[in-house]
Amino acid sequence: MKVDAIDRVIKDAIHVMESSKYKIYEISESARNELDALNRELQQVIEETTLTIQQVDKLELDYRRSRIRLTEVSRDFHRFTEEDIRIAYEAATQLQLQLTIYREKEHHLKMRRDDLQKRIRSVERQVERAETLVSQMNVVLEYLSGDLNQVTRMLESAKNRQMLGLKIIMAQEEERKRIAREIHDGLAQTMAHVVLRTEIAERMLSQENLDSVKEELSDLKGQVRDGLEEVRKMIFNLRPMALDDLGLIPTLHKFVQDFEEKSKIRTRFELAGREKRLPSEMEVAVYRLIQEAFSNVLKHAKATYISLTITFQK
Repeated sequence: MKVDAIDRVIKDAIHVMESSKYKIYEISESARNELDALNRELQQVIEETTLTIQQVDKLELDYRRSRIRLTEVSRDFHRFTEEDIRIAYEAATQLQLQLTIYREKEHHLKMRRDDLQKRIRSVERQVERAETLVSQMNVVLEYLSGDLNQVTRMLESAKNRQMLGLKIIMAQEEERKRIAREIHDGLAQTMAHVVLRTEIAERMLSQENLDSVKEELSDLKGQVRDGLEEVRKMIFNLRPMALDDLGLIPTLHKFVQDFEEKSKIRTRFELAGREKRLPSEMEVAVYRLIQEAFSNVLKHAKATYISLTITFQK
């Protein structure tokens, strides 16, 4: 009876948490959509601000010239008539009015840009909190959804075995979360920017502004290359193909070299004993262990030197 009662409690808890998880997921998706819309609007505001600043600079130059012209006309009564003075005065006044309007527009656009950037940071924090909640609930759900007899046996086993299983699940969830964030912040943002720049190129093409279109296409090509490089890095982080093709040691040589170039931390890699291929799962485990150790050094140790030694024994 106790087992049946525990089973009902667990099932009820799973039902409530599943329902709550999807609600949080909907909130997260809504926040993501809002974040994408805000990023698009920010990009438009930045472009409009740039054009407005250019227009203000041009109007300031034209206004200074018109003031100089007005001064010249007003001083030389022999060469210029009252009509010339009136025309110069009206031109200067009109430019001053346009300059005031565009300065006000620039001010409002900058305020709008700053407000959008604050909102984007706020929504990003909301998305991150929602993802963290979903990740934590997934951990608990996966833990609770196992066979009840297995749960009972785990309760009867040592606490370190329980914690080990939980940590494995948490590590899996954290890795999924990291990959999702990496795709969203990297590749997805790059693709969204490529779409936006393509639309700009289309508008320029319709205006037959071929030189600007060429510049846009050149920038687009660079962004696509950057996106491809991000994809390759993500694939390598998920499963380095060199590990299967070349083995553990060559892959670690490449990892250490890349780490040193990226982190500017001096590293040394030494091999002792006779190198040989290990079972695939063991090579992956060793590689991940070293990868995590280097990551922890970079984040926490404030080190200036890392030494890695791999020793093969019988």
